[in-house]
Amino acid sequence: MSRYDEEARYDRPKRRTRPRTKDRPSYDDAVTGIVITRDRGRYTLWVDDRQVTAMKARQLGRKGVIVGDRVKLAGDASGDEGTLARIVEVLPRTTLLRRSADDDDPVERPLVANADQLVIVVAVANPEPRTGLIDRFLVAAYDAGMRPLLCLTKTDLADPDPLLSIYRPLGVESVATQQGGDLTELREQLQDRISVLVGHSGVGKSTLVNGLIPGADRAIGVVNEVTGRGRHTSTNALVLRLPDGGWLIDTPGIRSFGLAHVDPDKLIDAFPDLAEVTESCPRGCTHTESAPDCGLDEAVAEGRLDPDRVASFRRLLASREGRAQAVPEQDVT
Repeated sequence: MSRYDEEARYDRPKRRTRPRTKDRPSYDDAVTGIVITRDRGRYTLWVDDRQVTAMKARQLGRKGVIVGDRVKLAGDASGDEGTLARIVEVLPRTTLLRRSADDDDPVERPLVANADQLVIVVAVANPEPRTGLIDRFLVAAYDAGMRPLLCLTKTDLADPDPLLSIYRPLGVESVATQQGGDLTELREQLQDRISVLVGHSGVGKSTLVNGLIPGADRAIGVVNEVTGRGRHTSTNALVLRLPDGGWLIDTPGIRSFGLAHVDPDKLIDAFPDLAEVTESCPRGCTHTESAPDCGLDEAVAEGRLDPDRVASFRRLLASREGRAQAVPEQDVT
């Protein structure tokens, strides 16, 4: 035996690899589900009338999966105890509610997908309403293409009209509730919609959820008498089925909402009457009070636009840019 043959006996055997292919699994038998919550890399989904636990498939890479996403599932989607399906595809989103960490951070953080209504829950007292935060929620709703709805709670403690008068010029619809009161009007606004509840901690979101959906058992917190702030009781966004049709997405209490990702031109598109008159604005017009030759000012001077509506829109612009703008009596931030 030659020296070469003798040494060849000790060579590491070559690893057999499968040839690469451009073909990808078709997942023809995949089922469709909606992501209702996420916890440490595991997703819970509604598939027909059952809940299924799943993980994200490797081929999705860094593509995010968030609450509200409609996805395709492969593997065991029976929902039986101990089973784990795989999310193999995220279907196109109709809307996307986003925020940034702060006003200097352009990186957006997706929160909820495919919702068509943003329900901004505000207590008229205990804790006091924060109009700056309400304005930011409105900007996020218009940016996402969602219908905003103001839901005022604890109206038995204070008159809601001073707060409502601030938002009437924008045409924002509202409902009023009392502690332990009738929720019929709110149910009608939620029926057959996919709605997201947002609000400051302690405003009563969990109480509303428990009243709307028997058996939801969302934890209820209290408001600190010294700071006037509520305690976070919901820690993860959760999708719940409404008894009369539709879906309700409860989110954790929010104390800040960055809007660095929002394009001001897209914001004005949510107000067709204002967008129309800005066609005559100089190039690069910011539509703020200090903007020279802004079409909004011209339309107000000629009586073609309600000055209160323009002022309210400019307050939203100021909120987006992180600038404080005074609001009578109600702004206690």
